Amino acid sequence: MIESRPQLPHRSGAPSGLERPALDEARALIESQGLRFEPEFDDLAGLYQDGQLVACGARAGYVLKMIAIAPELQGTDALGELVTGLIRSAFAAGHDTVFLFTRPRNAASFQALNFRLLAADGQAVLLEQGPGLEAYLAAAAPGITEGRNGAAVINGNPFTLGHLHLVREAARRVDRLYLFVVREDRSAFPFQVRFRLAQEATAGIGNVTVLDTSRYAVSAGTFPAYFLKGAGQAAAAQMGIDLDLFARRIAPRFHIACRFVGREPLCPTTAAYNRAMAELLPAQGVQVAELPRIDAGGAPISATRVRAAFVAGDIGTLRTLVPPTTLDFLLSPSARPIVERLRAKMEEA
Repeated sequence: MIESRPQLPHRSGAPSGLERPALDEARALIESQGLRFEPEFDDLAGLYQDGQLVACGARAGYVLKMIAIAPELQGTDALGELVTGLIRSAFAAGHDTVFLFTRPRNAASFQALNFRLLAADGQAVLLEQGPGLEAYLAAAAPGITEGRNGAAVINGNPFTLGHLHLVREAARRVDRLYLFVVREDRSAFPFQVRFRLAQEATAGIGNVTVLDTSRYAVSAGTFPAYFLKGAGQAAAAQMGIDLDLFARRIAPRFHIACRFVGREPLCPTTAAYNRAMAELLPAQGVQVAELPRIDAGGAPISATRVRAAFVAGDIGTLRTLVPPTTLDFLLSPSARPIVERLRAKMEEA
């Protein structure tokens, strides 16, 4: 990976101009730097010198990844040329801000290219270039309430009576509860639907404000793990980055003193995330309150149960699992494409 070193003089035969390298060439250079090649990307760019690929990198959405420079060109302007080209690609694709995840020892090299450090974990750092975080916080600023505020972060796929219970209990304990709905669209229910259902179900709770996370909920889907050794290490780093970003950048601006989560008896990943919150957030001034889940039909209410009943057309079960606003949507023509996708996915499995 890139190390921060003094600039070397420009030499004849130095790389000039970006090209799209062949996949085998890119893989070879990336793996030669101790990185893992990830084939999921929207753009791939490289620099050649004397016919040899000496620098390459990729872009997946607004995330730059797999930045690799041949040892003899580390510390030259090759990094800047490569990253600038990938940023232009992101802007052309409609992104006004780019993310870059890397090892902590490489942060200075990218900060020299006008990236800002947003969050850090022992194994990884997150940097950003563009108006991103400050623009997001400024847009939310008019609605920020001073006092002892709380937060809950949900996916809401879709919004259930369990979510509503969490919101009501949390709202009783704080001056204002900020309910953040994850914007990333990797769920059966699109973000706009999930956000609207959260708003509709909580409209009668006067001290609740529903916000979207924008790109500032770092998910496993967003976080590239090409520079880490294994899945366990990647999961720990992703959670650490996400929680550091929340504690250092989000919570102070919203005066958030407590983050509320539902107890998780079913999903090991969510349970591990709850444990990470309890371990990391209090040290940064944010308490963590784990609230009991509520049951229906002898089992915890979950969005997974809702989706199963939705696919089965079991309206009686749905009535016990979701608020009326969610049920109205599930029974509407607008929900038909979603249930068709879910059924097709189940048939493929």
